[in-house]
Amino acid sequence: MMQRTSRVLAIASALFFLLPSCRKGDERSAAGLPAGSRHFALIPSGETGGEIVRTAAQIIPTANQLAWQEMEFIAFTHFGMNTFTDREWGEGTEDPTLFNPTAFDARQWARVLKDAGMKMIIVTAKHHDGFCLWPSRLTEHSVKKSPWRDGRGDVVGEVAEACREAGLKFGIYLSPWDRHEPSYGDSPAYNRHFMNQLRELLTDYGEVGEVWFDGACGEGPNGKRQEYDWWSYYRVIRELQPKAVIFGMAPDLRWVGTETGCGRETEWSVVPVRIKESAAASDSLDDIFIPGDMTAADLGSRERIASARALAWYPAETDVSIRPGWFYHAGQDDEVKSPEKLVDIYFSSVGRNGVLLLNVPPDKRGLIHENDVWSLTGMRRILDETFAVNLAEGARIEASSARTGHRAEFILDKDTASYWTTPDGIETGSLEWTLPGKRSFDIVLLQEEIRVGQRVEEFSLEAWDGKSWRPFAAGTTIGFKRLLRFAEIATDRVRLTILRSRTSPTLSAFGLFKFRS
Repeated sequence: MMQRTSRVLAIASALFFLLPSCRKGDERSAAGLPAGSRHFALIPSGETGGEIVRTAAQIIPTANQLAWQEMEFIAFTHFGMNTFTDREWGEGTEDPTLFNPTAFDARQWARVLKDAGMKMIIVTAKHHDGFCLWPSRLTEHSVKKSPWRDGRGDVVGEVAEACREAGLKFGIYLSPWDRHEPSYGDSPAYNRHFMNQLRELLTDYGEVGEVWFDGACGEGPNGKRQEYDWWSYYRVIRELQPKAVIFGMAPDLRWVGTETGCGRETEWSVVPVRIKESAAASDSLDDIFIPGDMTAADLGSRERIASARALAWYPAETDVSIRPGWFYHAGQDDEVKSPEKLVDIYFSSVGRNGVLLLNVPPDKRGLIHENDVWSLTGMRRILDETFAVNLAEGARIEASSARTGHRAEFILDKDTASYWTTPDGIETGSLEWTLPGKRSFDIVLLQEEIRVGQRVEEFSLEAWDGKSWRPFAAGTTIGFKRLLRFAEIATDRVRLTILRSRTSPTLSAFGLFKFRS
């Protein structure tokens, strides 16, 4: 599907001027944030490096971005004409009668993917070949011209219904590039056509949690390259699906930069974004951002943000396919990623402040293949067994300092609204856990309270060996979730030191775990 080696996705940042709701331990004044904290900020000319760093520390996710981040693990299902032609990219000239998944079962998709731990299914409603998996009123190149369900079928509708029944969120991929549509390349005409297709999908199938765009673009029949009107697309989505986040070429979620499932060791959710020269503080980010390359190894360090005109909460979605290709190919049945490989991917995506988007392509029957099911089941078993018991539970915690109302004990409680932080002006600190007894572990989990921003820049972990503290792990950013793996440690005392932070550091959760293969 993607093959982005020939093009770079351009992405920007988030929309509404939303504030996180006040909860225990999250009052604006207590958190050290002004009431105006929001999801993006314009940087005035002449701002010092220190002032820009403080601004970055005050940027927070929108409610939609936070809900997306909390899902952690979501599914892509590449399915369509390419499934039946054994291709990755179609030409747009394929005969609709080729599409005939005789055993199609969206409930099987939902059951398998939910059992694997995924929280949303994004279906490829239309890929680059222009074949629509719903009976669009705007083209004849769709399932209504196929023999499947005697031309009365609707893949999008059945997947949406299966998601609702299973308690999953539902998302759509709609390719802007359309190699079948005659108006493609006549930019105004095609933009109207595309927005009308969006309106069909966003009004006929219930709540949509994510709309997924890539940057694929080509020439139309008139020999002209299509110019997409992204800003108008956003307005349609905001109007019809205000709870949806938009991925790719859009201001909510950015592509992590590879298709390996591997995020950065240093993954900032607050990054510089390009904006129009005419941008004003009163503008919506939707209206002023300019898509750009967000694939560099360093996106949000102090050095990178020092020259920014605007900063935004712009988190990374980490995509990868369970197979070598994005669509199903029978020749790849023996190349499905193993459970162990999928677990590695989970640690390098969810465990690096990202959301994992795992593609699981249904086969020609319209079912998720048995080999894929086996790998997903094995992955889920390993993760469930590994994270079943937090070996830090019951520990006594001591902090070098703590702000009133944000005690260190909050890190191990079950209340997601509570967290530890330091008093104003203290940007480093340490926490020490004394365990009930000696415990053996090889995984550490850390979570910041991102409702008040992403702050931690560097940390280290040490274990007490009976005589002195011995380092066993270290890292840079934490964000929503950080998972670190290392050689097994046996100790009864663990110390975390925050070496650098953009303002008072926060920690909402901590865990010690033993890997179970």
